[in-house]
Amino acid sequence: MSKATFGPYSEKLRQATQRRIYGIKSSLVNNTNLKIGDHAPNFSLYNTANEQVSLYDFTKKSNVVLLFFPLAFSDVCAEELCFIRDNMDKYNQLNALAIGISVDSMFALNKFKEEKQLQFDLLSDFNKDVARKFGVLYDEFPLFNMKGVTKRAAFVIDQKETIRYMEILDDPGKMPDFEAIEQILNACSAE
Repeated sequence: MSKATFGPYSEKLRQATQRRIYGIKSSLVNNTNLKIGDHAPNFSLYNTANEQVSLYDFTKKSNVVLLFFPLAFSDVCAEELCFIRDNMDKYNQLNALAIGISVDSMFALNKFKEEKQLQFDLLSDFNKDVARKFGVLYDEFPLFNMKGVTKRAAFVIDQKETIRYMEILDDPGKMPDFEAIEQILNACSAE
């Protein structure tokens, strides 16, 4: 796999993002094999319409904002995904698709999507394979003594299937840095 080359502006954004990301207290950022500039691993999961879709199906069309979230119907997850819903016009203008992934079943995700009127795909990683691939799985969720729950994480993957941004949060109560995500999407659009 060839490593993507970035222009000077993109390189500065990448470096600033890496400094900020690695400054976040997160054990998984240091344990994941993925880093900014890597080719994103492909995956196939089922969406709420019971269709199997792959990451590369999405990157053929646009840049992707991949959002891993712990649990459907929880307050912070609802806030995060409703923020995306309310800002879809901005993401569309930046040629970006938002995709949410959690370990919830596709049936629970479908109900959550309907209730919150989300207009983007939610994918079920019920078997936790994709969360492991991206290094975003809690050994033990900080609340309720649950094992195998997805960490809150955000990845921007461009149309060349390159990871342009990654943020993995240990604290499930924290939100991704949507301003940094928008900056990266702007840089992707400018190239």
